[in-house]
Amino acid sequence: MNTLYLIPTTIAENSTQTIPTYIADAITICEIFVVENLKTARRFIKSIVKAKNIDKCIFIELDKHQNYKFDEQFFYTLKNKNIGLMSEAGTPCIADPGNKFVQLAHELRWKIKPLVGPSSILLALMSSGFNGQQFSFNGYLPIDAKERRSKILELERYANKNQTQIFMDTPYRNQKMLEELLSNCNVNTKLCIACNLAANDEWIKTLTIAEWKKQKVDVQKKPCIFILGK
Repeated sequence: MNTLYLIPTTIAENSTQTIPTYIADAITICEIFVVENLKTARRFIKSIVKAKNIDKCIFIELDKHQNYKFDEQFFYTLKNKNIGLMSEAGTPCIADPGNKFVQLAHELRWKIKPLVGPSSILLALMSSGFNGQQFSFNGYLPIDAKERRSKILELERYANKNQTQIFMDTPYRNQKMLEELLSNCNVNTKLCIACNLAANDEWIKTLTIAEWKKQKVDVQKKPCIFILGK
């Protein structure tokens, strides 16, 4: 039987200490890797298992511009292979592509083996001080200004009912995101910003909107998770 290993990767540069040691065992036995980016995947593998002969591995890139198309027929021909699915950053299939490949693995009756590793979403939730029993991950908010404002107000309403609301944006829009949160949310609403998680300059703060307005914060081009909670 084929086994698909869901292999977590680092979420910050030079943070291999966040990768559990048993991940190396999975990488060692995998012969095929399904990845987002060939270059960074090869670099990650070599940083975890230096003895791995990468040239003997088969790499298949998920192309998000082609709706994650890959040669399904190739996988029907496999027998008793260990295959690794890797995210570009963090845990596979959580705010990252790869779920359609996992669907294929289920259709092929492969064994699925999820492995524990860093997830920026869970790390941020854990350290926010907000309710971890009821929460919603909302991914990226709308780009349209009107829709974005409406979504922020909706998330704030849920947060005030003690359902923690987690969301994110692309790093180059993070400063704008913060400005919109400060201008649209009630001054008593609590906001957690988890920035550069697992990196040397990581910082995590939970403050009210009123308190955030007194801060000088630069989150532009820095990976962040935003959380509204109570």
